[in-house]
This record gives sequence, structure tokens and C-alpha cells, in this order.
Amino acid sequence: MNNKIIKSLVFGIFLFLFLFNLTSRIKALYAAEKKSDKDNAKSDDKKILKEAMFYQKLDNKKVRCNLCPRGCVISDGGTGFCRARQNINGTLYSINYGKIVSMNIDPIEKKPFFHVLPGSKSFSIASAGCNLRCEYCQNWQISQRSPNDVEYEYFKPEQIVDMALKSGSKSIAYTYSEPISFYEYVVDTSKLAKKKGLKNIVVTNGFINKEPLEYMLKYVDGVRVDLKGFNEDFYIKYTSGKLGPVLETLKTIKKSGRWLEIINLIVPGANDNDEDVQNLCKWVKENLGDDVPVHFTRFYPNYKMSDTPPTPESTVIRAREIALKSGLKYAYTGNIYYPDGETTYCPDGTAAIRRKGYFIEKNILKNGKCPDGYKIPGLWK
Repeated sequence: MNNKIIKSLVFGIFLFLFLFNLTSRIKALYAAEKKSDKDNAKSDDKKILKEAMFYQKLDNKKVRCNLCPRGCVISDGGTGFCRARQNINGTLYSINYGKIVSMNIDPIEKKPFFHVLPGSKSFSIASAGCNLRCEYCQNWQISQRSPNDVEYEYFKPEQIVDMALKSGSKSIAYTYSEPISFYEYVVDTSKLAKKKGLKNIVVTNGFINKEPLEYMLKYVDGVRVDLKGFNEDFYIKYTSGKLGPVLETLKTIKKSGRWLEIINLIVPGANDNDEDVQNLCKWVKENLGDDVPVHFTRFYPNYKMSDTPPTPESTVIRAREIALKSGLKYAYTGNIYYPDGETTYCPDGTAAIRRKGYFIEKNILKNGKCPDGYKIPGLWK
């Protein structure tokens, strides 16, 4: 057994123990909160109906949702494409408000955010629903389901904030499914969390209209956008969405001053050609700047693409190399063992933050500054 295999086994055991400890902590918090909350909203769904934001009423009790570019026109009793917004007697409601289907304490590196509070914990939550239909969705069990078809527990925003503080987390992450589908809950929870000194980070597909995005950004500190590919055909075929609105979202976030990171999951035979990667990197540099971190990650078979093989590690590494050659300063790899692709470097080549999976092995930055005083952009406090 060679040293590389031994190191991988040791790391795997360490990772298992670490995540087991986190899971135990979240279960304890969850149990305590559930015990104290005797007024569980499952007994009366009217308590968890929240009138939606950003919609307009039409004739014949129809409504038009203006949250995302789909602009769903919904008849009385119907739901939007995301399955999470329903027209009830001519009023649009968020029907997954407070219905938490997943809750964990995660390393913030798992999101992934590499330039936000390195080594900290993020209290991560999700409700069911999504406004895209990605063929390879990694969390399809909750994102591609109706809120009424998934087991959940109801939590008020105040309870989420309280549990996040008790867990020692520095942020709340709205993640796993699509936060746009539980938009009102994200906004309400973020407002409270911000007052308590917690950061709010959103992990999203970016398929949202400008007005609701700008409103949400008032209360959010960081956004990680999944830029799924870089041509319109890919988006239409594999996500049932469109590229253009996502690019506009990226520009809006950057202009707002909120921290932005991008991830690109590389799917074999779909978005893995060098030309698309080059075009993506060129667009990011020209429209967002060379200091926006871009993560290239490995695809694993899932959902409707369970027969597609995993992305070759060499393809992921090559994408990072293309990004660096294109002039991007912070290009990373994910879902593979490649330490160089997980390391943040100072301009002189010094390893500023060295990561291994979700763990920080070394961090020499002080308030985001390299030893020579160079400030690496990010949220470090």
C-alpha cells in the first residue's frame, strides 16, 4: 500500500469523524428546538402560508410571478414551475415557507466559498423546490420535488437564527436546493441574522430577475452562483433555463459590492470543451474582474444522467489551467484530490491558504493580507 493510498485513507477516516461530530451537534440542536416548539405548523398549514413577493394579480384570479425570468402565469389553484409558489384564490403564496427539508452545520468550504471566513462553520438550510430542471441535479430528491411531497419540519426564522448562534456558526447558508424557490424565507431570516452579527450566504443558480435580486442583496453578504455552462444550447438542453439572465445576475451581484464566487460543474460531453471554458473565463474577466474566484468541479453520475461517467480529473485540472492562462487570479478545483487546485496563492507564489477537502491546513493571511501586505479580496472578518 503506497503513501498516497494511506494518506487518502487517513484523510477519509478523519473526514468521517469530523462530519459525524457535526451531525451529532445539529441533531442535538434540532431535537432541543423541536421539543420547545409545541406549536408545530404541520398541524395547520395556514400558519405557514406566506404571501409571495414580486407578483401581480391578473383577471380571472390569475397571477403572474415576477420572481424569476420564467414569469409564470398561474391560474387559481395552480403552482409555478418551481412547485413552491401557489395561486390560492387569486393571491400568490410561498408554500414552502419555513418548511425545512435539510439542515446541517457545514464547513464553509463545502459551499464552496474559499474567500469567506476560512475554516468557519455555516448553518445550512433548505426548503424544497427549484426553478430549473437540471438533468444531472445533485440534490434532486429535494430540489425537484413539491414542498408537499417531502418530509419537513417547520422553523420560524427566529429559530433558525437562534440555532445558528448556538452552533457556533459564523454564517447561515441558504443552499442544497434553490434559495430562489424559498425567497421570502431567505429574506426574512437574513434580516434577523444580520442584526445578530451572522453573515448570510446564498448558493444559487442565479436564475432570478433583477428587482428581487437587488432587494435580497440588501441583506446578503455573499453569493455563490452556479454558472452551469457557457452556451445557450447547453442551458436549454440540460437545465430548461437560459444563460442570459444568469449572466445579468452575476453583473448585478458584482455591482452591488456583495462578495461573489462562481462554480462550474464540468459534465462530460456537455460543457467540457476547452472553447466553452475559455469563453467563460474571458467573460468573467471582462465583465466581473480577474479577482472573482471560479471553482471547476468534477461531475459524478446522478439523477437523469446516472449513466454518464464521472468527469476525468485531467479535464477539471485543465479547466483551472485555462482559467489561470486567461488571467483569472483565483481558479480552483473541486471533487478531486488536487492540493494545488485548493490552494489560495499570494501574487508572489506564496501559499496563503492551503486546504485539504473541507479543512484548512494552513492560513497565513492576516485580515486578508499576504505577508507582503497584498490584500486578497474576500470576506475575512
